[in-house]
Amino acid sequence: MTRSKRLRALLVILSLGLAVCIWELGSTGLVDETPPLFAAASRAMSSTGDWLTPRVNGLPRFDKPPLVYWLMGLFYAIPGGDLWDPLGTWSARLPSGIASLLMMLALGDTVLCWPQKADLFPRRTAIAVALLFGLSPLVMLWTRTAVSDSLLCMTLGVSLLSQWRRYVSPSTYPWWPAWLFLGLAVLTKGPVAVVLSGLILALFACAQRDFVGLWQRLRPLSGLSLAGLISLPWYFAELIIEGKPFWDSFFGYHNLQRFTSVVNSHLQPWWFFGPVMIIASLPFTPLLILGLYQTLLSFKSKQDISQSTDGESLSSFATCWLIAVLIFFTFAATKLPSYWLPATPAAALLIGLTGAKGSEQAREKTLIFWAWTGSVFLMIVLAIALWMSPFWIPLIYDPEMPTLASELIESRLVLRGAFFLSISSFVGILIGFKNRSDRLLAVQVPLIAFHLFTFLPVSRLADKLRHLPVRQAAELLLQAKQPTEPVAMVGVMKPSLHFYLNQVVFYEGRSRQALVNLDERLREDLRDGLALPELRKARGIKTVLLLIDHGTANRSYWKGFDPEEIGEFSIYKIWRINTTDLMYRARELRATGINPDWKLPRSERY
Repeated sequence: MTRSKRLRALLVILSLGLAVCIWELGSTGLVDETPPLFAAASRAMSSTGDWLTPRVNGLPRFDKPPLVYWLMGLFYAIPGGDLWDPLGTWSARLPSGIASLLMMLALGDTVLCWPQKADLFPRRTAIAVALLFGLSPLVMLWTRTAVSDSLLCMTLGVSLLSQWRRYVSPSTYPWWPAWLFLGLAVLTKGPVAVVLSGLILALFACAQRDFVGLWQRLRPLSGLSLAGLISLPWYFAELIIEGKPFWDSFFGYHNLQRFTSVVNSHLQPWWFFGPVMIIASLPFTPLLILGLYQTLLSFKSKQDISQSTDGESLSSFATCWLIAVLIFFTFAATKLPSYWLPATPAAALLIGLTGAKGSEQAREKTLIFWAWTGSVFLMIVLAIALWMSPFWIPLIYDPEMPTLASELIESRLVLRGAFFLSISSFVGILIGFKNRSDRLLAVQVPLIAFHLFTFLPVSRLADKLRHLPVRQAAELLLQAKQPTEPVAMVGVMKPSLHFYLNQVVFYEGRSRQALVNLDERLREDLRDGLALPELRKARGIKTVLLLIDHGTANRSYWKGFDPEEIGEFSIYKIWRINTTDLMYRARELRATGINPDWKLPRSERY
């Protein structure tokens, strides 16, 4: 393929990637609860100049290494944020959006440089593979979520693609990019990146029966040294400055304990990632299953796999990639859907290469026919389900969005999505059975429209109903707040309140113990940016501003305070209550045996 044709294809992927990954990235507020913690820590880095330790709500946050915080912080440091980023979400989400865009480009470029044998439209296949990644339901969600998962997917994914490119073309592709990106992956998520990379390469070496060739071409000793040079200085500096709390939290809790035991009630059955894989590849899951089946079958054959073509080698590598992620996280005690994200580039490759494969063998043609038929059938089923949405949407109830069902029906957004899926199904039927290698791309065009004109508007509607009330409450709290008056949120806890207020917020839950905790914390809690006990003595702080949800406010132990009701937004009320009244109520609860526990160590605290 000529350089100009390759460049034009990459420009098409770039344009589509900007639409899928970047368009309207900052049009909605932060989704509670984890993204506001990342955003607040990153903004604090840019405002304080402390780029070593992430801090949220006055406390250090050791859950992830700093790369995603650094990138978010750099965007927050750009002048004029109030104008170009009024919600603070462009800065928080751009690292995830750009990471997914770069992953699309890396996938497309790899397919362009090593096209599948008998593929009549290699550029269209490259574009289709990039879109298979970008339009994955899992990727669509996490691309627009201000956390580190998309960044890990990109850094690890580019590292792995670079390893494969180095293996098949050692004379033209350098060894160091793979290890550079692996070092960045370790700075994004920790040692799990090295473990996953090593497991994938070990499986691929077995599949290729070429341990020596892989070792010689990839230069792992030099590569790991480079990755360590990039990633380890921050870890050493953090250990020196923060010491045991960092070690216990990051390595003990967020890495070892998450793998060996269940944290945050994320208990799932061992087969959890099977359904996640199916959903993440919709509607092309049958093609993914066929690609896995054909590649695994080739592993069992007696032919010398090391002599396979580059296209076949890429399918083998993608299969090892996907299986390694599946094995590793299946054995992890804590399971989350986002853990599957590093496997989505491999799934996109397998689907794209399987769909583009040409064959003269009747059996293989039949398998591809039925896999495509299954994909079209899934599209039809999804379209029918959306057309029938007026019947099942009224069954949806979310206490934080009580009007969601009625507004979804009135907006007709779901029916619009049904229309786009119907077009995609029709195109799949019309040209899909002609065994054309470009049929994937034809079907994906309506799916892009689904993303732009259904998925994004539904996200804006959910933001209006679920997150706008918190932003409105934060604005009123800033107006009503007296100097040095503390702010607390009880019941439903939204870290985004701290982000929008940009000051310390006391968070407690719904229980009686939460009330006792809050009373004592207002008198004793000390953290960065807050010295409330001293302020109480010096200035006589007598009231606290409280953001409380209706359900918590109606509980017996929160009644009788005679609060000053300052405002009400959706399910939230803003109260100003007397700290003396709070103290007396806490004493009554203590007399019944309820004692505070806020001083006990907690792994997850903000």
